[in-house]
Amino acid sequence: MLEQCLSAKERWGGVSDLIDRWLQERQDLLSLFVALPQQQLGAELEGILHSFSQIMVDYASSWHFGVYEHLLAEADEFNDGGLNLARELEPKIRATTDAVLTFNDSYCELTNLCVQDVAHLSRDLSSLGERLAERFELEDLLIERLHNAHKDRV
Repeated sequence: MLEQCLSAKERWGGVSDLIDRWLQERQDLLSLFVALPQQQLGAELEGILHSFSQIMVDYASSWHFGVYEHLLAEADEFNDGGLNLARELEPKIRATTDAVLTFNDSYCELTNLCVQDVAHLSRDLSSLGERLAERFELEDLLIERLHNAHKDRV
């Protein structure tokens, strides 16, 4: 997943500062996601879990209230079918946002992890990883379609 993130940044990094910052958030999110399973129980794990949750929510918010709006405006301006694709993919992306928010609600403020919490965390991280991978694929598809369609005219 981290390699795909770097590849996406190389392909679309110059499109706009908004997308650059958003792709950096994705990279930060993935770095923390990969680091989480390697942490020892205690304050360090709880701190990284809190940071991960915050970055993940910020990342999802940046998509919905920044990047997606930017892409919609571009698709609307060029009126070449990108708007239809954006509207088709958005409910699927929004469903992954629900998974992000559920994870955040469960773990963001959790302190003093017990063995049962760790078992649930492991399972939930696995499920979340699948949802994030799905989300990144959908986001990349939309950006690639709109960027490739308009890169010579933007």
